Amino acid sequence: MSAGVRFFQYRDKKRTRRDIYATVKDLTQAARQAKALFLVNDHADIAAAVDADGVHLGQDDLPISAARKLLGKNKCIGISTHSPDEARSAEAEGADYIGFGPLFPTSTKDAGRVQGIRNLAVIRSMVTVPVIAIGGISLANIREVLSNGADGAAVISALLTAPDLKIEAERMLRAISGPGRTT
Repeated sequence: MSAGVRFFQYRDKKRTRRDIYATVKDLTQAARQAKALFLVNDHADIAAAVDADGVHLGQDDLPISAARKLLGKNKCIGISTHSPDEARSAEAEGADYIGFGPLFPTSTKDAGRVQGIRNLAVIRSMVTVPVIAIGGISLANIREVLSNGADGAAVISALLTAPDLKIEAERMLRAISGPGRTT
């Protein structure tokens, strides 16, 4: 957050729910102090318990309507999508944003076949909610991703494999805030 990131998500597929709860409780407070939006991946109940800003769901998690019951109407709910049908359905069910991808090959999760930039542009034309690009986003391709309709991008590997996470985050934000864009 000290690098200027204003929206982040905690994702942990290995730890116990109790450990995830303890971590996100601390992260929720840190995000508030930094005035950043903080979402919990997969666990709407944990997001509600710590009063996080929202949840990011996968296709196998709670339905959006059930997450909304837990979180209320003022919390952010996003969902990963991998096809036009999933994107349309997510918007119809009340998602505040959709993640779409993977756009490029990624090692952080098995999210199905690579969708590519062309499909991102198609999805952008189909939905009115913000579209966040997921999968293999890096400094080398972020401008192309944004110029093809993404409202934002989820970045994991490019940051976590960088020699200095803060410097890489600052570079990414500079690339994002190129001509005509703000972070």
